[in-house]
Amino acid sequence: MIEIENQIINKVASSGLITIDLEDFIPKSENVVYDLKQNLFMDMILREKEFREFIKVHNWDQYLGKNVAIICSEDVLIPTWAYMLLTTKLQPKANKIVFGDLQKLEEAVIDDAISAINIEQYRDAKIVVKGCSKGEISVSAYLKITNLLMPVAQSIMFGEPCSTVPLYKRPKF
Repeated sequence: MIEIENQIINKVASSGLITIDLEDFIPKSENVVYDLKQNLFMDMILREKEFREFIKVHNWDQYLGKNVAIICSEDVLIPTWAYMLLTTKLQPKANKIVFGDLQKLEEAVIDDAISAINIEQYRDAKIVVKGCSKGEISVSAYLKITNLLMPVAQSIMFGEPCSTVPLYKRPKF
């Protein structure tokens, strides 16, 4: 800010910069892990008959509105159909289902949220993608937003409006 004859001017506010905070795009749904280990016989094998019975009686409502990562924490071979069968019960309840750990789930959730952005609102804009966040934002999310913004933005920077790293400026023809 600059003070001119007792008048304070906020140069950042008057710069026309639009700040994008990727944390704003993270849905507030709970992320949970479903570990197929609980369905293994002697921590070694998935028995189809017992698994199908479990699928019938399990309380699937506990996943309502949640994002679910499906893993097997034991180093065993799980048939692909088992993951598919599990998904048939989770899909009507859960917001998002992925094969992988919580990190993969978080990346998929934010990827979906970024993909849903109306990118036209940033046409010809000077964008600052906020760099400091309270939570972990994956590098893949920053790559995704950069890919989406490049065709429409005038410029893209990283950091805070008062201290940015220039990344991209549309060429003038």
